[in-house]
Amino acid sequence: MFLKIKTVFILGLILFFIPSELISQELTSVKHPEWSYDKVIYEVNLRQYTEEGSFEAFEEHLPRLKEMGVGIIWLMPIHPIGEKNRKGTLGSYYSVKDYFAIDSSYGTIEDFKSLVNKVHESGMHIIIDWVANHTAWDNEWAVEHPEFYTKDSAGNFVPPVDDWSDVIDLNYDNEELRNYMIGVMMYWVKELDIDGFRCDVAAMVPIDFWLNIRKQLDSIKPVFMLAEAWEPELHEAFDMTYSWGMHHLMSEVAKGEKNVNDIKLLFEKENKMYPESAFRMQFTSNHDENTWNGTVREKFEEAAGAFAALTYVIPGMPLIYSGQEAGLDKRLRFFDKDTIVWKKSEFEKLYKKLNELKKDNNTLLNGEKGGKMQILTVSGDSSKILSFVREKDGDKIFSVFNLSKEKTDFKIESQKIVGLYKELNSGREQEFGNVASFNLKPWEYKIFYKN
Repeated sequence: MFLKIKTVFILGLILFFIPSELISQELTSVKHPEWSYDKVIYEVNLRQYTEEGSFEAFEEHLPRLKEMGVGIIWLMPIHPIGEKNRKGTLGSYYSVKDYFAIDSSYGTIEDFKSLVNKVHESGMHIIIDWVANHTAWDNEWAVEHPEFYTKDSAGNFVPPVDDWSDVIDLNYDNEELRNYMIGVMMYWVKELDIDGFRCDVAAMVPIDFWLNIRKQLDSIKPVFMLAEAWEPELHEAFDMTYSWGMHHLMSEVAKGEKNVNDIKLLFEKENKMYPESAFRMQFTSNHDENTWNGTVREKFEEAAGAFAALTYVIPGMPLIYSGQEAGLDKRLRFFDKDTIVWKKSEFEKLYKKLNELKKDNNTLLNGEKGGKMQILTVSGDSSKILSFVREKDGDKIFSVFNLSKEKTDFKIESQKIVGLYKELNSGREQEFGNVASFNLKPWEYKIFYKN
């Protein structure tokens, strides 16, 4: 029955499909969904989230995530995983065997619909991970439509990257492939009511495809699109890109390899690179970083809390990866079962405070609706202290971060800090004139706000 629905749906879309060249000429910029401006995104590694690794088991966490202040649920790929050339015992989530189907280990299509409904009933939104650049070797398209794939001189399928031996590259020079891919993506929005996609290695797929699909999806309902990429031009089709530069720089600062002056230079550079409306995703971890490059503790050590807080008060949308709120302290295996250990952690309280601040303060709205960051001059060693204010519609944030391993005394003299604030961690009120003195411990920070 499901196969019949799938065939009828995609054939109908192909019959009435509008040529991509017409769409791409019309679409020049993204209109963000109104609901996305105050959101925090949460990445769900469903396989490792619970012992069961199922939609049903994950549903039990929704009240907790809502209470914590999560706004967008991002599910890592939920499709059946290829068996040919599979890595590990369970394979890579990103080796898709069937774009229309649900991996049976997660549950049924009805279980997924139930999850989507409960996410929406909770006032949250849900996006799914989408792998448009490549498929599993045993995806049905490899048999039915071999012309969809890139081939070597001998006519053999090839991986997009040598190390990705479990997948084969799709060829977007083929117009019918584009039509099929658009048809499947529209199916998930139209029939299953998801709110958008996180698109894997988005820069490896031609941008005119993304311009096209964004127009098609927005004709169904306003969607949210996250590109796993940093390229500024992708903001013509996507709401958000990864702030990889900031992530890597934060890790280098934590290790003493870089300092605050490097962060200031990055802000200056990216302010010129990206449109004001661009959402940038700020993070201290995600599934790739955790598995391949190290846990938050490995990468940030005692600075983990400071950099988590920083991702909330600089421009951008903060990401929380599965288990970060529980102080996840192991690298989750990628191709095998490796359940998260859920325990009490100071990070859950921290994330809840930060999420409330993000929700309540207009200064921290995403994109063009947020307050511009104004870097403050500090006395003493400017390579250790990052301080700035952001203002919007009467709301204000005044932040000071000691991003060093040393106790630091410093002074700030500026009219921009004048006012009565509440400090995030202590909850105490504090009033500043145009001069403020601070003595901060290593990695200590203070976030003063007023609404």
